[in-house]
Amino acid sequence: MIYRRLSGSILGALLISSPVFAEHHKSYGYEGEHGPEKWGQLADKYALCEKGDMQSPIDLAGANAKGKVALSVNYQNGPLTVSNKGLTIQADFAAGSSMTSGGTQFNLIQIHFHTPSEHAISGKRYPLTGHFVHATEGGKLGVLGVMFEEGAANAELAKILAAAPNKKSKPMAVAGQMIDPNGLLPADRAVYRYMGSLTTPPCSEGVNWHVLKDPITASAEQIAAFEKLMGDSARPVRALNNRLVVAPE
Repeated sequence: MIYRRLSGSILGALLISSPVFAEHHKSYGYEGEHGPEKWGQLADKYALCEKGDMQSPIDLAGANAKGKVALSVNYQNGPLTVSNKGLTIQADFAAGSSMTSGGTQFNLIQIHFHTPSEHAISGKRYPLTGHFVHATEGGKLGVLGVMFEEGAANAELAKILAAAPNKKSKPMAVAGQMIDPNGLLPADRAVYRYMGSLTTPPCSEGVNWHVLKDPITASAEQIAAFEKLMGDSARPVRALNNRLVVAPE
């Protein structure tokens, strides 16, 4: 499994502190005294949420360069494992799927969701986003973000929603059910590219972000189902701070 190949320090931080993987959500949320603007004050280990200068998400309209990012995706059909993390719905993937960016291979671990989208384009946020989380053999993180707009239902989303518990849960394998990550991607794989952070505490930086330019569709019912399960789970956009952001040509 990819988990065993990550370095102990990287994996430990992800499992203990990062809501991408963690079960510990009581110390932060998306509103009030535990909301995003307070995260950096909730715990010392969350300090980067307030003090970091390479934070995510951002408004992608702030891109200051254009280019064709050398990105390829090699996703495989595999068994479906779903959990309700309390603030997000997550589907875990078996080893064997990956994306390659700039010659570096990132192994796919899971996808989780936010409502509405976290990244914006000229202030516009889509009603739903999915973040494909990957890691290299050395523990560097790479995320591929996909936006969903209202339209036709998505068959792979339907599988995840059908298996998603209404309450916080451990990962549960869905007997006899397979999922194809490719079905959650648009045909055009052009992306925005920049260096950022986890969008949830501890807001660790050094994350290789790729956000697909084109959205795909989900039905109004599917979007509403995610909203009901997760509520408002999007961090406000953060300052660009002179980072390089490459927009697709």
